[in-house]
Amino acid sequence: MRHIGICRFSYPAFGGFKRMHETIAEREAYLFDDTRMDLRFRHFEALTLPSIAAQTDPDFTFLIVIGENMPAPWLERLRDICAPVPQVKIRAMRPMRHRRAMQKAIQAELGANETDSIQWRLDDDDAVGLDFVERTRAIVRDTATLCTDWKNLAMEFSRGFSVALSQDGIIAEDVKTPFWACGLAVLFRPGDPATVMNYGHHKLHHDMPMLIQPDIPMYIRAVHGDNDSSARIKPGLLEPLSDDRRALFKARFNVDEAQVRRVFASPSAPRGRV
Repeated sequence: MRHIGICRFSYPAFGGFKRMHETIAEREAYLFDDTRMDLRFRHFEALTLPSIAAQTDPDFTFLIVIGENMPAPWLERLRDICAPVPQVKIRAMRPMRHRRAMQKAIQAELGANETDSIQWRLDDDDAVGLDFVERTRAIVRDTATLCTDWKNLAMEFSRGFSVALSQDGIIAEDVKTPFWACGLAVLFRPGDPATVMNYGHHKLHHDMPMLIQPDIPMYIRAVHGDNDSSARIKPGLLEPLSDDRRALFKARFNVDEAQVRRVFASPSAPRGRV
């Protein structure tokens, strides 16, 4: 069974963003702006990559899809920080429709597509629980009899955290949410040309059976000024971490508040333009 996650990292797609641009050049100018890229990298290094690197089941692939024109300093930085994580594969793709690009990246990784696959998506500023791969694989194994005749099975972990990161550390809110992408995975059968990117994550339950696990915190979703989605910081709801929650973040997500402080207090990275 294959296990494949996919992450869009400043990929200049046609569509796929709520912020609209008339041309790919305009979109690339927005995506590759130095201030924006610096913010994305800080979140990726503090949240996303630590949670991927420490998965309890290492048998998976994490695709990072980027544009062909990502400025060299940023590309080199991405390669450098991902190099210690063997599951990461960086894929540069020409501009195309967002869902089509992600679908093609997954299909290329599947190759002959001769076995079941579990597929999932994650933003470059979110994190998953360290047992995400292990638990989703176990769910498929444990429900094998139940879903023998099902084409797909969607799995949702609906409990997690909203967070905001800064040089002062982490403020967080405990949340339970319906169908956020960062808590979802989907089982696909051999030969199926569709991928997790062929479905809107908020509507998966319209198209396939879904198993919901509501009591295990399985994701961290960052909120900040560059969120393309509707996620925004709500004053008063996010609170500083208690000692217990600080320990939980480290144990469940490999997210270390001291490291967050260091990452966000460090000087800005070298300019991405060449």
